[in-house]
Amino acid sequence: MAAISLKNVVKDYRAGKTVTQVIHGVNADVTDGEFVVIVGPSGCGKSTLLRMVAGLEEITAGEIWIGDRIVNDLEPAERDIAMVFQNYALYPHMSVFENMAYGLKIAKVPMDEIKARVDKAAKILEIGPFLTRRPRELSGGQRQRVAMGRAIVRQPKVFLFDEPLSNLDAKLRAQTRLEIQKLHRELGITSLFVTHDQVEAMTLAQRMLVMNAGVMEQFDTPEVVYNRPATTFVASFIGSPPMNLLRQAPNAAHGGPPGAILGIRPEHLLLGNTGWPVKVETVELLGAERLVHARLGDEWLTIRTDEATAAPAPGSTCHATPRPDRLHWFDATSGRRIDTP
Repeated sequence: MAAISLKNVVKDYRAGKTVTQVIHGVNADVTDGEFVVIVGPSGCGKSTLLRMVAGLEEITAGEIWIGDRIVNDLEPAERDIAMVFQNYALYPHMSVFENMAYGLKIAKVPMDEIKARVDKAAKILEIGPFLTRRPRELSGGQRQRVAMGRAIVRQPKVFLFDEPLSNLDAKLRAQTRLEIQKLHRELGITSLFVTHDQVEAMTLAQRMLVMNAGVMEQFDTPEVVYNRPATTFVASFIGSPPMNLLRQAPNAAHGGPPGAILGIRPEHLLLGNTGWPVKVETVELLGAERLVHARLGDEWLTIRTDEATAAPAPGSTCHATPRPDRLHWFDATSGRRIDTP
């Protein structure tokens, strides 16, 4: 195992005299054995960052360390990493065993050791009964486990996951998330996992690195990112539904800085007879909870309630009160968090 350190990592693409910077000086230290999720919307640079760690993309400036080595100029095979892709990348003409063993055979590992490693990985991933099958005979979830098994048998210092669950349906995604958590507990290998799905990020990460347009917005535990978002982008991206961000809220009444943006999570708004008068537009029933979508003046507001709270009728006016201990303030120009006394 090994730590990963990104030191002012920059990536430019050049076309003639035109230079487009897509990664803007990322600094992050991943500790030995840590599971870090890189999350952000499409086009934010998260996969580019992962591919630079893997050696599949050259970096323009900065340093990438794996363990005690700068790996900027090392080929992927020299970095002691194993990568799991979203499209599985299995050889269709090979059996599951042959797919998992292929890299070890190329490395001229003795056959008895290959068999021992494959059998151990197959047991961990519960794919032992499928070792003689071809990929076409497997479900999507089973193919993804084979791809993970191929990475495990290499016994790398670092696992890199590039949106490995994106081709699975919702049920399989949830099941495979649990398998990945179990796998990390058993192996303890340093892991970087890329996803655009903030639910995956929240449930898998020990720490999460939130990317936006090539910039690292926040790098912290899921609890801190959710409860103390560093920017309005993080506040609006992490959480389902996202945090309400109000530019016309009565700040003085809540002790906020003049002109600041007020943030409040939907579950921290309470319906009652007093508070902000809001006009209900729609109500979503989601089993044990309801989402009330309303307008406060010209701004949208989402309120999460439980099944015990009577849902207001669309078109009606009700009142919502924010919990005073759950208010967030952001600078209206920079979007950065403002910590009040």
